[in-house]
Amino acid sequence: MIFNLGELFCGPGGLAWGAAHANIGDPEWGIHHAWANDYDAETCQTYRHNICPNNPRSVICGDVRELQLNDRRRFPNIDALAFGFPCNDFSQVGEQLGFDGRYGPLYSYGIQVLRRNRRVADRPMWFLAENVGGLQSANEGRAFERILHDMQDSGYVLYPHLYKFEEYGVPQARHRVIIIGIRDDLDVEFRVPSPAQYRRVNNTCRYALEHNPIPPDAPNNELTRQSPVVVERLNHIMPGQNAFTANLPPHLQLHVMGARISQIYKRLDPDRPSYTVTGSGGGGTHIYHWAEPRALTNRERARLQTFPDDFVFMGSKESVRKQIGMAVPCRGAKIIFEAVLRSFAGVQYPSVPCNIGIA
Repeated sequence: MIFNLGELFCGPGGLAWGAAHANIGDPEWGIHHAWANDYDAETCQTYRHNICPNNPRSVICGDVRELQLNDRRRFPNIDALAFGFPCNDFSQVGEQLGFDGRYGPLYSYGIQVLRRNRRVADRPMWFLAENVGGLQSANEGRAFERILHDMQDSGYVLYPHLYKFEEYGVPQARHRVIIIGIRDDLDVEFRVPSPAQYRRVNNTCRYALEHNPIPPDAPNNELTRQSPVVVERLNHIMPGQNAFTANLPPHLQLHVMGARISQIYKRLDPDRPSYTVTGSGGGGTHIYHWAEPRALTNRERARLQTFPDDFVFMGSKESVRKQIGMAVPCRGAKIIFEAVLRSFAGVQYPSVPCNIGIA
């Protein structure tokens, strides 16, 4: 079967790229883009350019709270749904407001799509929902319990798991809760793909950035201008250190309360995966090269997120940084979507138990 996939909060297309390239060796099984939504105009431009250049109208740009998701002309019925609902209020960095924040309740629009057809057989056969690891502890765990309850109550068997993408060959320590839901009238069981088969994949920063050098004409590869003070500071910071663990002279030290375990001005360790690529933050948060006293380019950051070099991000430099940081690693998404396809096709594959229980 070829599953038609709809997406909410689609971002620049990390999940979509993984879905489109999911391949289990049988052309009768695959995932095709049907429609997608995001609120950010430049993010939507990126998605259109790379995922559906021949069908740009299938990307509906706008605030999901203002859309008519029951409009079948704009949002036709789908076989599968992906929604990486906004993580701002669940992230462990910040106030962790959960449902009390502006973004916390937005998952409910994914639930709305899952439930919008009265006939069970017309509902999506499966879904993938993604969020940060902090989702489990937001609102003292009540937010996660509520989200899982609403998904189950929509008629789906759930398989929640905290994926550590560096264990799957991604050159970045990125930990995300991903919930696969299979419609409960289907005789299909999903299994979390085992990371063991990917342990031999080189997931170091050095390999990601140097094994196949970035072409000189690659898009989104502009250098960031570094001030003389930043260059001098970085020259005192060794690979793997940050501005608080390095032995900095007094005039280069940062006096920020409560930031001792921060990633501010942290240089990559070339022999390890990168620390988490983020989409925002002020000075010192741009991820710094281990050998050169500079921040990474957006193309290098995209490499750590496993986007191919011909994936063009549209918009301003800061907008591109945000898009890359908010995305799901393409290679990690592909692995999970292939596991979904194998589950439906009845193909066995190495697996591990879900590491998140359901009450």
